Amino acid sequence: MKQTMRIIEVVEYNDDWPRLFEIEKQLIISSLPIKNLWIHHIGSTAVSGLAAKPIIDILLEVEEIEILDGYNEIFESIGYECKGEFGISGRRYFQKGESKRSHQIHAFSKNSENTIRHIAFKEYLIAHPTVAKEYAGLKLDVAKNCNNDIGAYCDGKDEFVKTHEKYAVAWRKNA
Repeated sequence: MKQTMRIIEVVEYNDDWPRLFEIEKQLIISSLPIKNLWIHHIGSTAVSGLAAKPIIDILLEVEEIEILDGYNEIFESIGYECKGEFGISGRRYFQKGESKRSHQIHAFSKNSENTIRHIAFKEYLIAHPTVAKEYAGLKLDVAKNCNNDIGAYCDGKDEFVKTHEKYAVAWRKNA
């Protein structure tokens, strides 16, 4: 498969992102015949006012992650490329939009460590606008200097994200 070049772009917050998430959430719910399914808007597009790559991050929780392996055709029928674990054990990852990615799904078992981490980080940024502003500035700077290299972009944010995810998980436990 030919690898397409992605432009790494961080843009100002778009008030349409929550609506785009809700539309996709309804599409997923209506497409997947799974009874126990929890769908969350995560990532920077879920934090009002936060600059972000214009890709809607979706967290999908299921009772047992392996159940999703039987639904790859359904994900493909609604426009997703199924990527398997894609570097994170226990995850199922789906991308929509190829080089012009619009959505990505990170699926985990209900209440997994990764689920808790993603949700806590989003809630922490919402509750701590100074941290969110610092994160936005970092992302804008890294995107400007990463030369459209997604690895360099992720590496440039890594220390900040890991540090604040730890704070977020602890904060959520005490909230």
